[in-house]
Amino acid sequence: MRQFDLSPLYRSTVGFDRLFSLLDNVAGGAEATPGYPPYNIERTAENAYRITVAVAGFAEQDLTIEVKENALSVRGEKQAEERKGEVLHQGIAARAFERRFQLADHVQVTGASLENGLLHVELVREVPEAKKPRTIAINAGRPKAIDAKVAEAA
Repeated sequence: MRQFDLSPLYRSTVGFDRLFSLLDNVAGGAEATPGYPPYNIERTAENAYRITVAVAGFAEQDLTIEVKENALSVRGEKQAEERKGEVLHQGIAARAFERRFQLADHVQVTGASLENGLLHVELVREVPEAKKPRTIAINAGRPKAIDAKVAEAA
């Protein structure tokens, strides 16, 4: 894998250290990323997203969703259950897991649902009014108050 040297960017930017840390983690940790449980990330509208995690065999009480700062964490821990018979083959994974997602600024979790073994986490990007682009009116061709008095005297 190709390594990128971000040190020139550190010298000429301010406040982007979180972004550079994310880039370092993605570039360096791709081989160690666990594949369990599988998940999808989809855009459902212009500013709405859904993360779907396959959690077959887990009940609502076995799952925990936590948002802290700009990180979403989904954890699952199956409670031990007594079985009546002997398990000859266990192909359904019921091991504990933790899946983390980095959220962009202004992305909020709006809800979660569990149906048919799939955990759906709904997210929406809500940009504050102060951060949205705005148009500034240009006052061209209007004389200023001082210029208007001079024009009347002439």
